Amino acid sequence: MPVRIFRAPFQDLPLDILPPILAQLTDRRDWHACTVVSRSFNRAATPFLYRTLDSRIISKTLVHHPSCTLIRRPDLAQYVRHVTETGTIHRGVLPQYPNITADTLKALSLCTNLRSMTWVDDSSTTFAFLFISFLTVLRTLPLRELTIRTHSDLGEQVWAELITLTGLRKISIWCMEGPPRVLQGWSEPLGNTLTHLELGRCAGVPPTILISVLSQLPLLKDLRLKGAPASSIPTIVTVLPNLRSLDTEYLLSGTSHRRLNSPDSPTSPTTRPRRALQNLTVRTSSMDAFGPQKLWPWIQELVGTLPGLETFRLHAFTINGSETSIPRMFLLDLAKVHGGTLTAFIVPNVMLTLKDVECLGSLFSLLGELVCMVASADVASIAEAVSYARNLHTLKLQVQWIPSGASVGRTKFTLQDAINMMLPQRNLDVADEDKETPIKESRLRVIGIGSILYIGKWILDEKDGGTRFVVTAGVAQDKWQT
Repeated sequence: MPVRIFRAPFQDLPLDILPPILAQLTDRRDWHACTVVSRSFNRAATPFLYRTLDSRIISKTLVHHPSCTLIRRPDLAQYVRHVTETGTIHRGVLPQYPNITADTLKALSLCTNLRSMTWVDDSSTTFAFLFISFLTVLRTLPLRELTIRTHSDLGEQVWAELITLTGLRKISIWCMEGPPRVLQGWSEPLGNTLTHLELGRCAGVPPTILISVLSQLPLLKDLRLKGAPASSIPTIVTVLPNLRSLDTEYLLSGTSHRRLNSPDSPTSPTTRPRRALQNLTVRTSSMDAFGPQKLWPWIQELVGTLPGLETFRLHAFTINGSETSIPRMFLLDLAKVHGGTLTAFIVPNVMLTLKDVECLGSLFSLLGELVCMVASADVASIAEAVSYARNLHTLKLQVQWIPSGASVGRTKFTLQDAINMMLPQRNLDVADEDKETPIKESRLRVIGIGSILYIGKWILDEKDGGTRFVVTAGVAQDKWQT
């Protein structure tokens, strides 16, 4: 049935729908363009343009720090929600702009609706005097999220000031040098508010201390740990009853792999009730995973026996060109508990067989995204294996073509192959040809084969008012931005 298009003059457009429309944009240049369309667009786009400010805006000759604009136009500060400050900028331009820090602090104090701040400093020298001045101002603002990414150690003076901040809901600390900071002395005051935590360096921290600190944060929903020993992770998951997302490494320490208990937990970790994880990300090397062969039982222990897992990611970094594979029994055991909830299975460095792909599509009824490596004899075999996943919308494969036998199939994936997999196909398995052949719907809209990404979508055909399905091919974005 043709779609009728109704056009109305701009003055009849309700202005209250402009903000949700402009919120779909992601580029500051687009918001800036909207501000010069009209006064109405200017009022709607300006809050988005100043919602996030970043001091790392540098031209060939000048540093355009946002503080200059806020001091000149204090009314714009009310829109600021997130600020990123860089220590290198403040030190680097000090000779040409001696008041940069003072002006920045003045502008920051005007941001009475500030919710989050990111501090970045890649210098190898201490920055205590600089960062403490920012903490003094942040203490007067309704800050809820704080991210710190530095090369040098925070230092005892900064840490002593930092742990007096309360009311935070998200903390991310990534420091390359100095002793690891795992919220010692800070976790208890944050116990009633903190829901998201990232600790970029846990290596060297005794597991009992790590467990004890995290057990004082019962509201945590999202946790990312780097450097924590594998033996401590199951206990950490248990002492956090509201944990929904976990991003951690699989690091073996010593010869023991037994679960560690929290000495300060009022309830035994084995009996404390916990909710099922919704999202699990595990990072490991193939040597860690397949030397001791303990990775898979460890993951099973993390996901638990309660259904609810929605996203599973495994980043297995290979060593000496070795390929990682997943035991079929692991997939079967995972499906017994989470077969009705899992929507994304993302294992980009893991080699699966086509039978594994069929297994995933058959046992996980809601599977919508699959990312992996596969070995296949031809394109048709891939299409057949994927057809078992009826709700699949995103498929990204690194394919190792292995022709076998006398009948060698086609091993070059084309645009037409993508169209055939995305468009509805007739079910050829119907025995009675006299009956109407049902259509087997496909929800696939994104297919990545190697470096080529195929995207399909329905578009409006203005000639006849109908719609048509179009698939475009392009090079997938380089995640390393090279």
